[in-house]
Amino acid sequence: MHDLQDDPAASRPPRPVKGRRRGRRRTGLAAAAGAVVLLGAGAVAAWSAMGHDHGGARPQTARTSSAPSPPPSPSRRPAGKTGTTVVRGPVVNGRRQPVRVRVPESASGRYAVVPGRAAPPPGSRGTLVRYTVEVERGLPISGADFAAEVQRVLNDPRSWGHGGAMRFERVARGPVRFRVALSSPAMTDRMCAPLVTGGELSCRHGDRSVVNALRYGQGAASYGRDLASYREYVINHEVGHALGHGHRQCPGKGRPAPVMVQQTKSLYGCAPNPWPFPKG
Repeated sequence: MHDLQDDPAASRPPRPVKGRRRGRRRTGLAAAAGAVVLLGAGAVAAWSAMGHDHGGARPQTARTSSAPSPPPSPSRRPAGKTGTTVVRGPVVNGRRQPVRVRVPESASGRYAVVPGRAAPPPGSRGTLVRYTVEVERGLPISGADFAAEVQRVLNDPRSWGHGGAMRFERVARGPVRFRVALSSPAMTDRMCAPLVTGGELSCRHGDRSVVNALRYGQGAASYGRDLASYREYVINHEVGHALGHGHRQCPGKGRPAPVMVQQTKSLYGCAPNPWPFPKG
């Protein structure tokens, strides 16, 4: 729409009306045309409401990947007396799955350290390893939830602390051995350079284990619908790099893949395995 002051037609004097009868006729035609326009606008509005989701703006589309699509109908159950609803994913391989998350290609480009501390397992056995969790601002994944999952995974007996070798403590400040950084695909590409992640992979860069939020939110084709296990894998794999472990090869068709196999790309004939020590 032009501003009225900039419209050349706005400065023209009105044309004189020739005769009362013609003026009345034009007035009647204008009213009829206005009614048609109003009816047409109403019909278009009704059609538009039927054809698009409510809420106005279209959701931002995540980068295309080979990951499986979110389940169409996650189950829901009431959450007590608050009236809220808890969304639950399907049961896959005997486990209730987290709900897949649609992740934008880019977010703020700035990390926020997850505050607080998560204590290591009790006792004094094993080297104490302190680490920090960072989450890029603007991601649709809770920093507290992600940090809790990292802490749970790393202190599982099947993880790198197996046999009392290490105990992991999450802190928000002070010297740390590594950082686990949840990042959008664009941030992952930037942080992992000169490695080429293509917005699809994760990496270790310096003291950061960079976890691609697209992969964490959607999983990978190699793990199918088992998002819970894939999340365990990607945390263990990238932290494994931070602890000094390099990539490994599939030892044989049908055998469990070592956790340092690049399982996001392919299983290379192996079976999926998210743990360094799967037998615990």
